[in-house]
Amino acid sequence: MSKENLVVLKEANIKNNCPECFHNELTVTFYQKQKFGKFIHKTTNEVTNDIKCQRCHSTIYPVNWTDDIERSFNYYQKLAIPQKTSVKFTSLFYIVMLILTAVVAAAVYVFTQKIIEF
Repeated sequence: MSKENLVVLKEANIKNNCPECFHNELTVTFYQKQKFGKFIHKTTNEVTNDIKCQRCHSTIYPVNWTDDIERSFNYYQKLAIPQKTSVKFTSLFYIVMLILTAVVAAAVYVFTQKIIEF
């Protein structure tokens, strides 16, 4: 079973008013999803975002965004460049592949040399 992790791509403080408490500091954060398993580490192209108020710690959803928040969000969204989608194999994967290759090679050698006849 693989674990999912959100890696922060870009985090910025924006000077817009919170729709909940009208405080002047919001934080916008962009995340990229990565999956970690026993055999592979996979970086996906899925990017998520989050806007929170630093005073009341409430999440600001797009329904409550003002035009100023939306402009700031669009600006920082362009700056959040995601990493390329990739798959990296772990050392456990390479060890298992090496063992399987050795077993197959040994079986082929045994059957071609006719050491054991069936």
